[in-house]
Amino acid sequence: MTVTLADVAARAQVSPATVSRVLNGNYPVAASTRERVLKAVDELDYVLNGPASALAAATSDLVGILVNDIADPFFGIMASAIQGEIGGPGGRAGGERLAVVCNTGGSPERELTYLTLLQRQRAAAVVLTGGAIEDAPHKAAMDMKVRKLIEAGTRVVLCGRPQAPDTGAIALTFDNRGGGQELTEHLIGLGHRRLGYIAGPEERTTTRHRLEGHRAALAAHGIEEDPRWTVHGRYDRRSGYEATLELMRRDPSLTAVVAANDSVALGACAALRDSGLRIPDDVSVAGFDDLPFSMDAVPSLTTVRLPLAEAGARAGRIAMGREEAPPGGIASVRGELMVRGSSGVPRSS
Repeated sequence: MTVTLADVAARAQVSPATVSRVLNGNYPVAASTRERVLKAVDELDYVLNGPASALAAATSDLVGILVNDIADPFFGIMASAIQGEIGGPGGRAGGERLAVVCNTGGSPERELTYLTLLQRQRAAAVVLTGGAIEDAPHKAAMDMKVRKLIEAGTRVVLCGRPQAPDTGAIALTFDNRGGGQELTEHLIGLGHRRLGYIAGPEERTTTRHRLEGHRAALAAHGIEEDPRWTVHGRYDRRSGYEATLELMRRDPSLTAVVAANDSVALGACAALRDSGLRIPDDVSVAGFDDLPFSMDAVPSLTTVRLPLAEAGARAGRIAMGREEAPPGGIASVRGELMVRGSSGVPRSS
């Protein structure tokens, strides 16, 4: 049964005109009213009249790419590779497909909103990149939204994101645990026993998995982790700078700093230099991702290379149906340890 605008109005307890204003965005509406209307739209799975509803049994030429922060090279590289595979002929009547990059800014609400908008437009495919938010209600809402998209004929691919079981989405995951463990194993092998760790936001799966790998390496070598050695922050340079100063304040005897990603590692390097410490003579630094600037840092960063462009391109091909999905709908992509000048033997050794 087709859901009408009047059905949405009844569910939200507003007039049809108010629903129209909210959906068209052409008239001021109170925030609480807008939220009520959008909730009703989502619950009823309402599709706007127009091209999208006229193609109720088909998909459009639109492809959505969700990223946390397009200014972050991690997401920019993947988004560019995905878009490179979905461009060109292949849409209805041989036309071009339109890629839309949706920047969530790390907001759970924006993530859901973009998926709802893409669902209304009958997107041909959606690719979600990066780590997921570890919040049970949000995860349940995301899983439901992904299932609705797939049921409507949209292909959904997760790139660098954990699998969402029972949704039907294809997942190309990064082995963040394995990479985190290998990176810390390398530093321990050089003789480091007092390692500070700058983790990302606590609610992100990427943060947890990389930290778990780090801690697994410590445990495997009988190194008892000091609670002072871990600081959480954002995945950016400023966070790395501030967190490193905090780590060195807590424990000036640290001989290595492991960063959640390369941007954080750059901030760590700057903080150490400003504190009069040499890298790696006084303190070693390691990052993660092997972003383009990592090689050009001074000294160049020891890091874990993730094949971001390759994974993004594969996700794009799968989303377009030009490559088969991996067995079981999931493939784990392992990183490669890149040993460079920012890590060395601690002076105490």
